[in-house]
Amino acid sequence: MFKSKLMKAAMSFALLGTLIAIPPISPVSAADASCPNGYVALTFDDGPTNNTNNILNALKQAGLRATMFNIGQNSQNNQSLVRAQVSAGMWIGNHSYTHPDMTKLNSSQMASEISRTQDTIRSITGSSPKLFRPPYGATNATLKSVISQNGLREVLWNVDSQDWNGASASQIVAAVNRMASGDVILMHDQYQTTLQAIPQIAQNLKNRGLCAGMISPSTGRAVAPDGGTTNPPAASVKVEAENMTKSGQYASNISSPFNGVALYANNDAVRTTTNFTSGTHSFALRAASSNANMARVELRIGGQTKGTFYYGGSSPAVYTLNNISHGTGNQVIELIVTADDGTWDAYLDYLEIS
Repeated sequence: MFKSKLMKAAMSFALLGTLIAIPPISPVSAADASCPNGYVALTFDDGPTNNTNNILNALKQAGLRATMFNIGQNSQNNQSLVRAQVSAGMWIGNHSYTHPDMTKLNSSQMASEISRTQDTIRSITGSSPKLFRPPYGATNATLKSVISQNGLREVLWNVDSQDWNGASASQIVAAVNRMASGDVILMHDQYQTTLQAIPQIAQNLKNRGLCAGMISPSTGRAVAPDGGTTNPPAASVKVEAENMTKSGQYASNISSPFNGVALYANNDAVRTTTNFTSGTHSFALRAASSNANMARVELRIGGQTKGTFYYGGSSPAVYTLNNISHGTGNQVIELIVTADDGTWDAYLDYLEIS
């Protein structure tokens, strides 16, 4: 197989990349004077429950908005509560249909848990969730691929309130006090201690110059509410794989399933050089595997491995590594195959940096 691929990629390639300047991430809009220190995301899992109306009333009275990660079967059985969440200005996320440990399911079962919940919430509210939170925070490469194929963003959390573990209202408030701009906190719909903490959470956020915002489907971090003053969008740059520098024995351009580059064997790579003015960015790669086997592509910046992209089939999907720390100035970004065992090839479409 590799001999024929070698013939297709017989010419050599220079290793110099394209120089692209990435502006720094924009700060919080100064126009929103009530939120000078940014936004955090309050999230409530496992609803709707018999405590949902109480949670919604407390949030409304405190002037807070939150993301409600609903279980599909709970939503089906409590449709009026789902509509109440929307009416109260909350955002709704997908928390699976039956709340299993998703890592113990096969890919078809994972897809069913996600798609059934999408269909249920869409039938109730008229729109589909953009965010998915795996039950228990349990995730793996297969699940990440299924989530991406369903057009969803996986969202975990930066801070755990421990309400599920018997935390008191004061302990939940203390957990929220650890949050910084962009952070996401895990809470739950069904606990009275969480309900009791809401008024103090609101006051403490106000005292710290923070506001409750939404979770960006692009970054998975808290940003300004879509109905209020928003942060200026972060500048992003999309680099087409075919415009990047190829290296390795077999790397070559392709025209199907998209115009891009195929990495056929270990150490096949594409690279570009980017000028960073800040040290944290997210990297979204649209790619696919040549078949049903899991394709793996490493992201390296400045010669250091920063994470791995996983693609579980031949349908193109976007997978994102969020909030990657890296050096500033000119940095070589490399997408490289290092684990090919001969059963799959990686097809790369583009890399988006934001």
